[in-house]
Amino acid sequence: MSEGERRIRVLVAKPGLDGHDRGAKVIASVFRDAGFEVVYTGLHQTPEMIVAAAVQEDVDVVAMSVLSGAHMTLFPRVRELLKAEGAHHILLTGGGIIPEEDMKELETLGIGRLFGPGTPTTDAVAYIREWFGTDRQPEGV
Repeated sequence: MSEGERRIRVLVAKPGLDGHDRGAKVIASVFRDAGFEVVYTGLHQTPEMIVAAAVQEDVDVVAMSVLSGAHMTLFPRVRELLKAEGAHHILLTGGGIIPEEDMKELETLGIGRLFGPGTPTTDAVAYIREWFGTDRQPEGV
């Protein structure tokens, strides 16, 4: 990283009552290894807690892991709260057990690309890097 370059900041979040966090921990580690700054919220976060952490930590990306089946509620709620906080510039992405048709519907609501089981972790890293490079102008660069 050259002088003046800012690292991508990612909040990895585990919303709801789902207690399976292995995937979230793996992706957090992958993001760190890729050079991202990572904040991991831990389990059982509400959308309000996730957005408060995203704003407080001044992240570029919120990556949520949803395995509970509540993706059609959780992703739109977090997107809505980000907008209400003036943080519409934050990319909301993630993954989990999400049917393809739900992924498409969520995309129409302003949710970024979602990743299902078996997706190479390099795909998520590449997606965030591409988004950061084309859709977001980092301050001071």
